[in-house]
Amino acid sequence: MQKQRKPSNKSLRALDYLNVFLADVRDGVGPYLSIYLKASANWNPVQIGLAMSASSIATVIAQTPAGALVDRLRQKRMLIVLAAVFVSIGCIAMGLFPILPVVIGSQIMIGIAAAIFPPAITAITLGLVGHEKLDRRVGRNETFNHTGNLLAATLAGLVGYFIARKAIFFLVAAMAVGSIISVRMIREREIDHELARGDSEEGEEGQEEDNEKHQQPSEGILQLLSDRKILFFTIAVVLFHFANAAMLPLVGQELAQGKGTSDTVYMSACIIVAQLVMIPVSNLAGRFAHTARKPIFLLGFAVLPIRGVLYTFSDNPYFLVSVQILDGIAGGIFGVLSVLMVADFTKGTGRFNLTQGMLNTAIGVGAGLSNILAGFVVKSAGYNVGFLILAAIAVVALAVFWFCVPETKTGVNRKASHQTASGSH
Repeated sequence: MQKQRKPSNKSLRALDYLNVFLADVRDGVGPYLSIYLKASANWNPVQIGLAMSASSIATVIAQTPAGALVDRLRQKRMLIVLAAVFVSIGCIAMGLFPILPVVIGSQIMIGIAAAIFPPAITAITLGLVGHEKLDRRVGRNETFNHTGNLLAATLAGLVGYFIARKAIFFLVAAMAVGSIISVRMIREREIDHELARGDSEEGEEGQEEDNEKHQQPSEGILQLLSDRKILFFTIAVVLFHFANAAMLPLVGQELAQGKGTSDTVYMSACIIVAQLVMIPVSNLAGRFAHTARKPIFLLGFAVLPIRGVLYTFSDNPYFLVSVQILDGIAGGIFGVLSVLMVADFTKGTGRFNLTQGMLNTAIGVGAGLSNILAGFVVKSAGYNVGFLILAAIAVVALAVFWFCVPETKTGVNRKASHQTASGSH
């Protein structure tokens, strides 16, 4: 029998608030950093690429240990608190001292925090609601996350234009404080920590077998690496992020060329448009994913190369902002489906967060290389060539996912198998 999870409304509302506040905290100041470094500190594209990559490199190193830590520790809420403190310190330091050592050091702190947030939030979510309700709850998480991004982007545009660019750093630090208050409101006793790491919901006997698996973490990692489904899924999402990570920072650099303080307004508009689209898309993705995963995820992969090509058509700010509609579609789908497919792959293994950590480590590699590659390409060949190379990588990501990654929704697989068997008779 499956465990019926019935968390209180207080904990579920606190999870909503947490996703709102963490929306702009997960990655620090994100693309605003590239604008700030170019327009206020006169950094060149290579320096900016290195600064943006510092966070990704730190995430690469921290992701897998962070996932394993979330699987093993019961203090998941405290991990989020510590990560939020890291982000606050890093953002304030970059805002006050925009010099290379400080920016790199701060980005490393933010990168470590970014490794903790995703597995900790999804683990708490799974521990509260269970596998059966995970798809809709992840869709709800992402809906509130994108609502928070929308709010943060609006505030960032306003404070960047009317106060100063560096005020954006302090805005993110304030949202980190809000996330700390929210996570403390989630009731610890309502989180099933066995379930939160991906153990099966079917009773004590199965869980004893799962616990034996936890005693051999290195063996668990080897088993994950040998799983062809997880391997091809990882390759596809790494290529997706390799293509995606540098696109918005490059748009930000284009916007920062000769547009004065309005560059932060345009960047905020880019983020606002994307988040407005992500809010309904993530909610719908969570609902439709209850039927099938792969067709929905394919749509997210398909719009990315189109977006990269469109960026080469014009450098008009209004056009660049409108293209962000596609970013909203891809981002809304990816945020929901990536978590659900990992949960499908690892159900009953007790390695849900470890797998998330390994996957996010690989994604960090792709994102870091994306910013470095884009910085060098743009410096030598221009922005259009940079966007076209990223679009080509996105096409490869689509092909790998389409041809090599199977459907993971159990009911769909059973139905397909039944139809095949019927046809053979």
